[in-house]
Amino acid sequence: MENEEQSDPNTDTVEGSPVRQVAVFLQNRSGALLSIVELMRANHVLVLGLSVQDSIDVTVVRLVASDPDAVETIFIEKGIPFSTNDLCVVELDEGAAQLPDCLRALVNAETNIHFIYPLLTRPNGKSALAMCLEDHDFGQEVLMKAGYRVLKQEDLSR
Repeated sequence: MENEEQSDPNTDTVEGSPVRQVAVFLQNRSGALLSIVELMRANHVLVLGLSVQDSIDVTVVRLVASDPDAVETIFIEKGIPFSTNDLCVVELDEGAAQLPDCLRALVNAETNIHFIYPLLTRPNGKSALAMCLEDHDFGQEVLMKAGYRVLKQEDLSR
């Protein structure tokens, strides 16, 4: 079958779409974040991960959503400025205790993390980190070789 998902026995990771982050640029005013989250909820989209970077003039909100395509469509229709990029989302079997080892795998491979934040949901009942890496594909390969499961959008959007 042409679109059949395949599992790699070495990584136990299902092939699929990379997790796509939507970064939205909001005016720094009370209720701006709430209005975006409510707009998404009204369109049956859940916020699965969230990072907020605030400055005097503008706030950058990075979102991992249950349906990034729908978010893009909504934001285009409403004239809300945004950008997208792929993230590496890694599952941590042992939660916070595993964080240093995960970061060490990337440091040892000499790849940089541009930003990182935890997900609000717990896919498979485990902690997960969303990371924007200097080299997305290389970083995923490093983490999988180190024994981590890299999640795809389909893992989060069930």
